[in-house]
Amino acid sequence: MIPPPSPRRLLAIETSCDETAAAIVDESLHVLSNVVSSQTGLHRRFGGVVPEVASRAHVEQILPVIEQALADAQTSLDQLAAIAVVTHPGLVGSLLVGLTAAKTLALVLDRPLVPVNHIEAHLYACRMHAGREVFPAIGLVVSGGHCNLYDCAGPWDYELLGSTIDDAVGEAFDKVASMLGLPYPGGPSIQQAAQRGDPKRFRFPRSFEKDRERLEFSFSGLKTAVLYEIAGKPPREYDPKSLDPQFVADVAASFQVAAIDVLVAKCRQSLAARGRRTLCVGGGVAANALLRERLTQVAKQDRFELVLAPLHLCTDNAAMSAIAWELLAAGRTADLSVDVTAGLVRRRNVPSQ
Repeated sequence: MIPPPSPRRLLAIETSCDETAAAIVDESLHVLSNVVSSQTGLHRRFGGVVPEVASRAHVEQILPVIEQALADAQTSLDQLAAIAVVTHPGLVGSLLVGLTAAKTLALVLDRPLVPVNHIEAHLYACRMHAGREVFPAIGLVVSGGHCNLYDCAGPWDYELLGSTIDDAVGEAFDKVASMLGLPYPGGPSIQQAAQRGDPKRFRFPRSFEKDRERLEFSFSGLKTAVLYEIAGKPPREYDPKSLDPQFVADVAASFQVAAIDVLVAKCRQSLAARGRRTLCVGGGVAANALLRERLTQVAKQDRFELVLAPLHLCTDNAAMSAIAWELLAAGRTADLSVDVTAGLVRRRNVPSQ
């Protein structure tokens, strides 16, 4: 008996920020390999991502990461059906490294080049985890660089409902962690410190929480309130190492619950406004345990379906770019003139190229 043909495979490349990543994913969305080279150690001393440092690290890591992804998947270049690469949004210098590698492979191998939207990929991680269609849905993407709500009619047919008017929620976590003398990245540090803290000790502001007509976020006032609590008003110079550990834990817990209260409120308001019954959540901050717990509670209370990206697909990775199979089937490929874009696409049905 002749064995059935193996599902087609594609190579996905992700370099939108500070993770150099490559993955091999087959047409059935089976992840054969998912390699991520993290730059966290490089950026820790700066307390955040430095674009020039990030792009230089991508140049050093892109080929080894691709080679490792192919090796882990036991896949040769001639077995690839397509090359997918994140082209927006992100840091321009970082994006260009991944796109250059993808263009080269597409040209040499004569394979389709599929440009991927990083935000769409974060939401597609929910589809991959569910193992079935999850759209239409409301989509929330929360990370160090993004805090956006979408009405998703399909995997790449979405409308931006609202975003942050200042800082992304992940950036707020990083900045508050720095104020408290906690290590970078701030998300895990705040979560760990908050476990020992009293979330009711400080009542920090929750911008737009009650405004059902405004599906936007703002975290700059929350950050300022935390700073005033730590350093006084006006703020005075202080040594974070001198802060009382219980005070640090209480501030971390109070900050975390304030930020998450807003995220949960806006998700519920968006579902009601658009009449959707499914909520998909992705991005690095989607790994936060309290956020996952609170969303699970309100999903049961409000009777909507909650699809959370699995923890290993929350932070930046290339496997979630398996959305490229959907784009490839729809003919949404690009020629070698495609370029990167730093900003967000805000309209429905805009090609990801």
